[in-house]
Amino acid sequence: MSKLNKDILTLIFEELQDDSKSLFSCLMVNRLWCETVVPVLWRNPWSYNGINYNNKSYLFFIIICYLFDDIKELITEQGIQLPSSSKKSLLFDYLSFCRSINVKTINNIISIGSSLAHNQFFMQQEFYLHFMKKCSGLKYLDMRSINHQIFGFPEAKIHLESLCELKCDTSINSSYFYGLSRFCQYIQGLFIVHICPKPNDGIVKLIEVQKNLKYFEWKDDFNGDFPREDPYEKILLALEKKADNIDHLRIFFQYVDDFEHQLLQKILPRFHKLKTLMIENEFRSFTDVHLNNLVYRDLETLNIEWNKQNVLSSIVENSGGRLKKILFRPNYMNLIVDANFYNNSLNYIRMIYENCPLIEYLSIMFSSSKKHFIEFEKLLKVCKNLKSFLLVLSNVYGDKASDEKVVDGGDELLKVLINSAPTNLKEIRFFKHFKFSLENLEEFLGNWKGCALTIFTSDSLYEREDYKKLIDKYKDDGVIKDFIYENYPIRINYIF
Repeated sequence: MSKLNKDILTLIFEELQDDSKSLFSCLMVNRLWCETVVPVLWRNPWSYNGINYNNKSYLFFIIICYLFDDIKELITEQGIQLPSSSKKSLLFDYLSFCRSINVKTINNIISIGSSLAHNQFFMQQEFYLHFMKKCSGLKYLDMRSINHQIFGFPEAKIHLESLCELKCDTSINSSYFYGLSRFCQYIQGLFIVHICPKPNDGIVKLIEVQKNLKYFEWKDDFNGDFPREDPYEKILLALEKKADNIDHLRIFFQYVDDFEHQLLQKILPRFHKLKTLMIENEFRSFTDVHLNNLVYRDLETLNIEWNKQNVLSSIVENSGGRLKKILFRPNYMNLIVDANFYNNSLNYIRMIYENCPLIEYLSIMFSSSKKHFIEFEKLLKVCKNLKSFLLVLSNVYGDKASDEKVVDGGDELLKVLINSAPTNLKEIRFFKHFKFSLENLEEFLGNWKGCALTIFTSDSLYEREDYKKLIDKYKDDGVIKDFIYENYPIRINYIF
């Protein structure tokens, strides 16, 4: 391995670019490996998991080394602590490899030198000035908490034109976004955290000038402040103009009135190229009038909260057979009174196995009737790629319209899984109303032929000593990978 040429090493390190632990270990092999891995490590050095950036003095040392000698003297006079080795030259021109800025992380590193706000601001300003001189092209910018108008620095236009991904929040002044919109017109991924309830026309402008926007996320994250002005209408109308390009749309609105909700329903059919559709619109569901207009032939991920299953069934039926993830939170679904729950849940199961041969992750809710379990078994036999499902049994709505006998949901499910579970199944999430007898659970685990299972449950029954003993036995045998009891059922939901 140590004798591989540089081109081969580069290809290997590219594959490991998100594995910081492996990349750091490669630094110590020899000089060639070090020279080859440093450009990969420093492409985006601010986002490695498991690194405490508040306590990384060597990163502070690298940043300080880029400051001119007269600046070093000035900040020393201001009481900023510089490393004793800061006068030494660097082995690499690290910032020339960098393609990203994460404002919060960089601020944390710089705070190592001084606890005084004005000193930190001064060093941040100098860092961004040097970064813009050294960086050959900025690709990723997370500017949440930013205090510096970097678009006004020399060479900013050249470097910002290449920006591909931007993360920001609505507390940033509109003028900042007006400045960015002059240069950043080819952003592909835009992530916005809405923390200020006031409208931000600068963000609207930034969306309007984009020529290749593909990935858009908006998340409300207020601290109890109700918006006094409409913060959504202009955003939605600007997005509508980009509908022909966008293939990933994720929206979480906390406070939305009837007009905005209707506007959202009106523009959604325009996004005909969507591969991902994830919408949470608190306490509001889609109306039947708009269902047949939601046709997404390329859709792979669907997550729409606060809707009945007939909404999901309609979208699934109009999809192009490429869906891999259909997700929702069943605990919230239970809050929606569905007089036709029995039939709607049956139809939902059928729509899945008729239209989703590639499905891998699935949320599903149905009644404890024999007919539902028969249909679910058909689903398992057809959907061979299924890796994980979240299942909830509900006897709350609609079952009174059916004279069919209700069966024991837990034990009936185990029988179905023994007979028909796909070999790719790795994870099962049980939400409410699932109690497996000790005997039936042991029979199921003893007959399991597939991958090692991870099982989530919200029932404290499985905390009993006899159940724990059984579970530990099958952990030792490699049948169970993990068996997780969650006191709060919401944690069993899929989280992205």
